[in-house]
Amino acid sequence: MARCGRVHGGGNNGGRGKADNSNHFANLETTDRAPSKDSSSPYFLSNNENPGLFLVFAHLIGCNFNSWNRAMNMALIAKNKLCFVDGSIDKPSVDHPVYGLWFRCNNMVMSWILHFVLKDIVESIMYLDSAFDMWSDLYDRFHQGNNPRVFQIKHLLGNLVQGSSDVSGYFTRLRIL
Repeated sequence: MARCGRVHGGGNNGGRGKADNSNHFANLETTDRAPSKDSSSPYFLSNNENPGLFLVFAHLIGCNFNSWNRAMNMALIAKNKLCFVDGSIDKPSVDHPVYGLWFRCNNMVMSWILHFVLKDIVESIMYLDSAFDMWSDLYDRFHQGNNPRVFQIKHLLGNLVQGSSDVSGYFTRLRIL
């Protein structure tokens, strides 16, 4: 059975390009179980999965993209739906047997994304055609490089001293950085 196995942000595509899925649909056609009934299939939706499902702790407001992205990735991996945003599953042709399943799951993932972004941001992605397009748009707009954070951490590390702290307290402060 084909699975959503690639983690968003991995590989050489910067987390936005489409992955190779040449065998994805072929694998779906060789199974005895219907993809919508197989809990290991990305096309499976359990009874408790709905558009208002609580997935992450905070809405995307722009400046919190990196932590929001990490939280959404974890939630989508747990739901076996990351492939709809990372490009590892393509939209099948309308006459393909899994098109209806893809359409249903893609819309569910799109609704989850819309549910966890600021209203002003929702307006700018609402009419995109796929979860992958929404995710790519958000990534392109809000992903920030780590150079300012690296500089800040190096500065804080350079000034970090144990002082009167015990080893565990010092290690905890070091670990937080």
